[in-house]
Amino acid sequence: MPEVIVRKGEPIDRALKRLKSKLETEGIMEEVRRLRAFETPTQKSKRKARLNAKRAKAKFRFNAN
Repeated sequence: MPEVIVRKGEPIDRALKRLKSKLETEGIMEEVRRLRAFETPTQKSKRKARLNAKRAKAKFRFNAN
């Protein structure tokens, strides 16, 4: 679980912004949004296809040479 230590004299809103960015980079917020509502089998397969396409694109991009 990501945690953010609030530094002395740091505004709370800045610490919240750091926490939100950590949650976003780790994919926790996306997972929470996904689990909030029922996902039909069609939506599930489309999501997996998009994720695989994204992985393939990144793999090709970094291994093109």
